[in-house]
Amino acid sequence: MTAPKPNTVVFAKSVAKLAAFYQATLGMQELEREKGHVLLDGGSYQIVIHAIPKKIADQIHIIEPPQVREESAMKPCYPVASIAEARAQAALHGGQIKPASKEWLFRGLRACDGFDPEGNVFQVRESAALDEVLGSLARPGQSRLMPADI
Repeated sequence: MTAPKPNTVVFAKSVAKLAAFYQATLGMQELEREKGHVLLDGGSYQIVIHAIPKKIADQIHIIEPPQVREESAMKPCYPVASIAEARAQAALHGGQIKPASKEWLFRGLRACDGFDPEGNVFQVRESAALDEVLGSLARPGQSRLMPADI
């Protein structure tokens, strides 16, 4: 029996739009599409884009760019091969990943925050080059563990 993969469920007004966004931005594969949800696979994790019930969705108005839900109690973090490529794909699909100047190093990873076309926040992480990690440790008094704007 196969153990289940870690999974995030994202409730969406537009399932198709969010599924296309996460598939392109995170380089995921679509495994399943049924009425009301799409299952995406990222290898070591999955995302389910699940429809908000129509009665509730009809009362939600998404503006462009969307109002970012920065005060959410959770922020999922996803691995990517390249933050720069994820940033480009996010922009093409109605979301945004903050500019490279807002990236930071954390435990051998480079991280950056973003939001999807409906304003849900997330973070992408890539492996940092060893010289970057060592360089950030060599600067006394300069923490590179958190972004400057938090």
